[in-house]
Amino acid sequence: MAGLLLSACDYQGRSEYPTTSANLQLSRVVLYRNGVGYFERRGEVDGNILRIKVRKDQINDLLKSMTIVDRKSGQAVSVSMPLDPQTWANVALATLSPGRGSLAAVLDSLRGMVVELGTTIGTLEGRIVMVEHIADEPDPSTVRARGATAPETLGQDHKLTLMQENELQVVRLSKVTSITLQDQDLAMQFHRRLDAAAGEGMFQQVDVAIRLTGDTSHDLVVSYVVEAPMWKPTYRVVLPKDGKGEALLQAWAVVDNTSGEDWRDVKLALTAGAPIAFRYDLHTPREVFREDLSGRIHQRRARVAMGETTYEEDGKDMAPPAELEAEDAERDDDGDYGLMAKSEARPRDAMVGGMRQPRSPAPRAKKKSKRNGGGSYYDARLRTADTTTGLEETREAEPAAVSIDSLRRSTLARAKASKASGLTRFDIAQPVTVPDSTSTMVAIINQAVQGEETFLYRPGGAGVGYEPNPYRVVRFRNTTPFVLESGPISIYSGGSFVGEGISETVGSGTSATVPFAVETGIMVERESKSTPEELKLVKIVRGTIHVERFHQVTTIWKAQAQTMKDGFQVLIRHPKAGPHYKLKVRPEGTEDLPGAYLVPVKVPAGQLKNKIELIEQTPSRTTISIWSRDALKLLERLVIATNLSEADRRKLDPIVTMRRDIGRIDTIVEGIRKQQRELDRRSEHHRRVLRRLKDDKSLEATKLRRESTAALAEFGKEGDTIGREIVKLEGERLRKTLKLEELLQTLTITPSK
Repeated sequence: MAGLLLSACDYQGRSEYPTTSANLQLSRVVLYRNGVGYFERRGEVDGNILRIKVRKDQINDLLKSMTIVDRKSGQAVSVSMPLDPQTWANVALATLSPGRGSLAAVLDSLRGMVVELGTTIGTLEGRIVMVEHIADEPDPSTVRARGATAPETLGQDHKLTLMQENELQVVRLSKVTSITLQDQDLAMQFHRRLDAAAGEGMFQQVDVAIRLTGDTSHDLVVSYVVEAPMWKPTYRVVLPKDGKGEALLQAWAVVDNTSGEDWRDVKLALTAGAPIAFRYDLHTPREVFREDLSGRIHQRRARVAMGETTYEEDGKDMAPPAELEAEDAERDDDGDYGLMAKSEARPRDAMVGGMRQPRSPAPRAKKKSKRNGGGSYYDARLRTADTTTGLEETREAEPAAVSIDSLRRSTLARAKASKASGLTRFDIAQPVTVPDSTSTMVAIINQAVQGEETFLYRPGGAGVGYEPNPYRVVRFRNTTPFVLESGPISIYSGGSFVGEGISETVGSGTSATVPFAVETGIMVERESKSTPEELKLVKIVRGTIHVERFHQVTTIWKAQAQTMKDGFQVLIRHPKAGPHYKLKVRPEGTEDLPGAYLVPVKVPAGQLKNKIELIEQTPSRTTISIWSRDALKLLERLVIATNLSEADRRKLDPIVTMRRDIGRIDTIVEGIRKQQRELDRRSEHHRRVLRRLKDDKSLEATKLRRESTAALAEFGKEGDTIGREIVKLEGERLRKTLKLEELLQTLTITPSK
C-alpha cells in the first residue's frame, strides 16, 4: 500500500524535551505528594526579551503558576506565546484513531481537497472526488503485449477519482506510491492528530517570550509549578533489644526525575501534606456563547387598528403635536481596538532535525541483601524450646549486622523541617543531583524515638486462617518535627528483618501502631450482649420527672496465650457501637481512634488469660409524669440514692409516701371495680333468664324465676356496698391528690452528678 507524505509541513521526527528550555540554570526543586513540583531557575539575561521553550503538555500549569523576579529592579511587562487553536482536537481526523481507518478511508474523508499523487504510471494532481471499493475488476490501463496476454491478478482494490479543471482521472489506489497534501492547514491537522495519538505533550514545545523593561542585563529568578511524579517515602524501624525503649526511626524518600533534563546540584525539598492542585486550560482560546438578537428587530410587527372619530361638545381646537427630537445613531469606533493574531502554525525550527538519540541510563549499583536467615521471624521470649545445638552454643556470638547503633552511624540524614500554610517541608541541606529518567533515594530522618513491640487484635483477626489471632505490632511515637507520609515500613529486630507494614500519615507528636507479623500463640475471643435499659433521674420540676434512658451494649474481650507466662498485653481495636455511644467506664490506657477505641487487655505474669468488659451506652432524655406507673419506682430508687442531698430527701419523702398511698388506693379501687364488673355480668345473666321465662307457667320455670330474683336482690346489695366503698376511696384519693399537687407546685430537685 502507498505511503502518506506530508510535505506541506517540515515535520521530521520528534524527540522528548525537558519541561522548560532556556539559559537559566535550574537551582531549586520542591516536590509534593499531589502530582506537581515547584521549580526555580536563576540566571543572567541580556536584552529585553527572555525566550523559553515549554513542553506543550505543561504549558497550562506554567501559565497558572509562573512568577518572574528581576533582582536588578527590572520588571516583567508581558508574556506571549502562540495560540493553541480551539479546533486542535475537533478537526483531527477520526479515521486516524489507533486501530481504526485505512488509507482509502482517509482519502475519502478528504473529498474536495487538492492532492498530488505519485503513481507507477506518472504524476497526477487534482481534487479528490471519491474513493470506490472494487473487487475482481480488470484494470483497463494494463498494457498487453501483441499476440500475448499479460498475466493480471484480480482481487480487492480501490479506485480514486481526481478532478483537474474539467477532466476526471481515475487511478487504482494500489498504483499510488506517494501522496502530497497541498493544503498546509490540512497537513498541520494531520500532524496534530498524530501527535495526540503518540502523546504529543512530551515531544512538542511551545515558544514563550517574556518581555522585560530595559535593554540592559537582567538577573532573573523564574519559578513555576508543573506536573511531576510524587515523591514516595519508605521507612526503617529498628526495635530495642528488650522490646520496649529507644528505637531507631529512619525515613528515605524516593525521587523520580522525568522532567527531560538533569537536576544537577539543586536544592531539593520534599513537602508532606495534601495541597489542592488541579488542571486548568489557559492556553486554548475559549469562546462564550452569546444570544443572537438580530432577528428580533425583523420580528416586530405593528397591529392594524381602525381609526375612530371623536365628537367634541365644546368645539375646542386640537393641540398641535409636539416635535420629535432626533436621536444620534451609535457608531463603533474601532480606531483604538487592536487585533489578536491567531498563529496556528507551529514554529518550523522547533521540530526540524533528526530525532535525538535516547540517552543511555547510567548503570545502577546493585544493592546486596543484608538479611540474615532469609528474613525469618524468631523471638526467644515466645518459644519454650531452644533450637540451637550444643556446638552453636560454644561459638562466640557474632555482632548483629543491623543494629540501632550500626544503622544510625551508616546513614547521613540532613533535612531541616519547616512549615508553610500547614504543610511540613523537608529541606535537604546538601545539593542533590538526580540525572534525567532516574530515581534517587534521599535520607531525610535518622532519629531515635520511643517504641515498643506488642500485640494488636482487629475484629476478624489477622487474615484468612488467622481469625482468632492478633498481629505483632511496633508502636512508636513520632517525636521528630516531620510529618510521616503513608509508606512501607521495614521492621528490624535482633539483627535481622522481622516483617514489614504500612501506616497512615503520622503527624508530629502522635503515635503509630504498625502490624508487621501474625502472632499464632495468642487467641482472642469476643462475647457481646445487650443489657436492660437503665433510667437515670435528671431533675423533677412540678410533678414532671426528667430522666435519661441508657441503651447499653456490653462486650467482653478474652485474650489467652499458650506459653507466655511472663505476662503480655494485647491491644484490642474495639469498634464503637454507634456514633452516639460512649464508654460507661473508660479502662486505663484506652486510646481514641476514628470510629473505634484502642483498649489494652493486660495478662499479668503467672497467668495465661484475662478478659475485660466494655459497656457502651447512648443516653436519650425524656419526661415522665409523676402519675405514671414508672414514676413511683423511679422515686423510690431516688430516695435511697447517694447523690441526693438531705434537704432534697426531706422534701421528697412526703411526696413519695403520698404517691405510694395514691398508688395503693388505685390498686384497691381497681380490684373493687373488677368485683363490680363481675357482679354486673352475673346480674345481666339472671335478667336474661327472667326475660326468657316470662311466659313459661311450668313449675320448673317458676322455681328458676324465684332463684334469679333472689340472686338479683343479693347482687344489688353487694353492688351498693361496692359503690359506697369506691366513693369513699375516690374521695380519699382526691384529698391526697390535692395535697400532693400542692407539694409539687414548689418542688424542684436536681441530683448532683
